[in-house]
Amino acid sequence: MSENPNPEPIVLQDMMDLAARADTLHWQPFRDGVELHQIYGTMGQPGPSACLLRFQPGAKVPRHRHTGYEHIIVLEGGQTDDRGHYTAGTALISPPGTDHAIVSEEGCIVLAIYQSPVAFD
Repeated sequence: MSENPNPEPIVLQDMMDLAARADTLHWQPFRDGVELHQIYGTMGQPGPSACLLRFQPGAKVPRHRHTGYEHIIVLEGGQTDDRGHYTAGTALISPPGTDHAIVSEEGCIVLAIYQSPVAFD
């Protein structure tokens, strides 16, 4: 695949107010109780990608290892992993080689930016 010679930036406005318009986005099933709205790239495929993840209350993502940097910005609600609980406005950066499992007891929406795909156990 060739690079676009004149790429346009992706502009995501009013990210912290996303909850008010979340139902206007195209969501796809990702895991039980977790939906995905792809922004660029393809989740699980080689190369970088970004998406929004919407967790229903009690939804989980199983343990996975980061093969590149993962940036998570919690936009609404909260999620918990092995290291703590993260609420709206929190940025969590997981370096390559780290792993965790995630649960969102109250439900949440996060912006997830991946340098490369994660590896599920």
